[in-house]
This record gives sequence, C-alpha cells and structure tokens, in this order.
Amino acid sequence: MLETRALSKTVPTSAGDLHILTNIGFQIDRGESLAIVGASGSGKSTLLSLLAGLDTPSTGAVFLQGQNLTALDEDGRAALRNQTVGFVFQSFQLLNSLTALENVMLPLELAGDVAAKAKAQALLTRVGLAQRLTHTPRQLSGGEQQRVALARAFVTQPAILFADEPTGNLDSKTGEQIIELLFELNQEQKTTLVLVTHDKKLAHRCQRTITLDAGVLQ
Repeated sequence: MLETRALSKTVPTSAGDLHILTNIGFQIDRGESLAIVGASGSGKSTLLSLLAGLDTPSTGAVFLQGQNLTALDEDGRAALRNQTVGFVFQSFQLLNSLTALENVMLPLELAGDVAAKAKAQALLTRVGLAQRLTHTPRQLSGGEQQRVALARAFVTQPAILFADEPTGNLDSKTGEQIIELLFELNQEQKTTLVLVTHDKKLAHRCQRTITLDAGVLQ
C-alpha cells in the first residue's frame, strides 16, 4: 500500500541545515494499522505529511499504491489523495459555517457523488450523531466534532487513512470512545491506517509501531 525509500527532509535555518528526517525506509501492507510514535519534535507529523503527499521530501521517495508521489506535481498528488486518502486531525478541521451533515457531504460533493447526502447521513448515524445532523461545529462537543471528522474521513471509503494525534484534544474517556470508533470503522472498511500518537493505548491497538528519535527510525 505504502513504501518509503531513503526518505529525508532538511530545511535551511540561520544556524545551518536542520535535518528533520534522515533516511527513512519502511513498507505498510494493505489493511495494516501502523502507529508512528516518538517524542515531540522527533519528526512524526512531518513524516505523516510526506506519506500523504502534503509535503515533498528533500531526498528519497514515497510510493502510494505503486505510484511515486514524489514524481507527481502538486495537482497530481492532490488527485491521488482525493481518490485514495482520508485524514483525521487533532484539531478536527471542520468548517464552522457548515452543519455536521454538510461537512461530511463535502468530499463526496467535490467528487461529484450524487448520493452524497444519503451516504453522509448514514455514516453520521453510524458514529452516533443521528440527532446532530443540522448542528454546526460550534454547537458540538469536542468528542462530537471528532466523530464528525471520522465520518468525513471514512465517507469516501479511502484505501488509506492518516490520523495525526486524533485523541490529542480530547479528555481520556472521550478519547477512548474515539479510539474504539476509529478501529471499528477501520475494520468495517478494511482501510489501511497510519496514525501519529502520543497515546500509548492507541499505539498498542495498532498491529505495528515504528519509533522516531530525532528524525531517525529506531
């Protein structure tokens, strides 16, 4: 599903080059769940951005379903993401001007799916928000907002889902509920799951864990 080869990311600073990631190489199989762990500043979120094609490496390559993301231009990477990838972020990334239903419908509408409303409504019901369809993010709790974000991520049935600290802004009880929901949806849709987390419980739920230390794979 996903492979990195000799992946490195270096940025220039006034004090010289800063090596964020150095020579990262690993593979992720289709349907596998992988946790990326490490201390703050170890390069986890940068690696996730490179894997998803949101950023480009200084050297090396990322292959997503056999396609070299690194060789594609920005439009090409965006097109591949739209077909293949779902995202869940720590900060939810919902549009405040839209209702829960409209937020989940959005990626389907952008793809021209005429069944967008029915699919979004069904998935919001699946995550326990049948009574919150017309509420905007400001009218929802943090846990409810993350449920909307999960529904939006899974509604396109992505081949791979990237999650960046999905429980980071939630209390422990709500975080555990979101973890359960994340893995239930993941199993139902047979999605490949790659997540960055500080949460040991969340990491232990994954089939495999990789650790970054100062940008180096341990």
